[in-house]
Amino acid sequence: MDCQQYTAKEFKNEQQVKWCPGCGDFAILNSLHKAMAQVGVAPHNTAVISGIGCSSRLPYYMNTYGFHTIHGRGSAIATGVKVANPKLSVWQITGDGDCMAIGGNHFIHVVRRNVDINIILHNNQIYGLTKGQYSPTTERGFVTKTSPFGTVEDPFVPAELTFGARGKFFARSLDVDLALTSECMVYAAKHKGTSVVEVLQNCVIFSDGIHKYYTDKETRADRTIHLRHGEKMIFGKDMNKGLILDGFQLKVVTIGENNVTIDDILTHDAECVDNTVHYMLALMKGESHPLALGVIRDVKAPTYDAEVERQISEVQSVKKQTLREFLLSGDVREVK
Repeated sequence: MDCQQYTAKEFKNEQQVKWCPGCGDFAILNSLHKAMAQVGVAPHNTAVISGIGCSSRLPYYMNTYGFHTIHGRGSAIATGVKVANPKLSVWQITGDGDCMAIGGNHFIHVVRRNVDINIILHNNQIYGLTKGQYSPTTERGFVTKTSPFGTVEDPFVPAELTFGARGKFFARSLDVDLALTSECMVYAAKHKGTSVVEVLQNCVIFSDGIHKYYTDKETRADRTIHLRHGEKMIFGKDMNKGLILDGFQLKVVTIGENNVTIDDILTHDAECVDNTVHYMLALMKGESHPLALGVIRDVKAPTYDAEVERQISEVQSVKKQTLREFLLSGDVREVK
């Protein structure tokens, strides 16, 4: 695959971008253009696949190959594209409804198979395109068009679902942090296998401010932690807070208090095969723990598309038959 110098502009086309003013999708699109330029794969060697939803309009704004498919089937189509042409860089754009509801079965199996595609999951915890119904990631008690008295369900956590499907790569970002989002996308593209990048995205119409607790500039540093492989898990406005293991739980401590030093703080190992700590990191939230951002898990494993290609080559080297010879071999009957 080519790795050349490109600019973000080369991945944009001339289509007018049509989302609601202020929608987080604009920022994600911008981050994707920048990430693709940094990855260095030519536009004509890139395919962007989507299902149905506000996020799924994104392929229209890419100067790459694109396919706006049907509801929830983006993972299946992306799998077919990658297996048919393994040399393509394949990206799937999806939302929490498209991916986790009607597309949930396809999602868990593309992750399980470890097909070498990059899934960008826009999570605004609502159905935006169909006007405000609760989605599989909507928090319990949230009032929507289809839950006027509050939802009575617990939501999916995308990271938890990814790990349950034996996922090898998971990253998380905020739509307002374009640099972090691009960083996660670049790492996703470099990973061989299914990569899932969840972007907490704001819907200004039906769930405005849904992620404000973490996106607010004044408090973001104290409420989120940017994880980097091989670096200490520290965070905070003064970078004096960190994570340690207290028994089987992650605990927030302050460096310099109670004899806690920088050496006591955990070092992030995104490449650890055992996902126990990754799981705990991904599920942190609320007032007691920061929200984990950045690449949480990045583990090497055989990919589905590469294994299919290898198997076909091996069989062809042994069975040198034409398609006609194969069809006429074995128990063949002539029907008159």
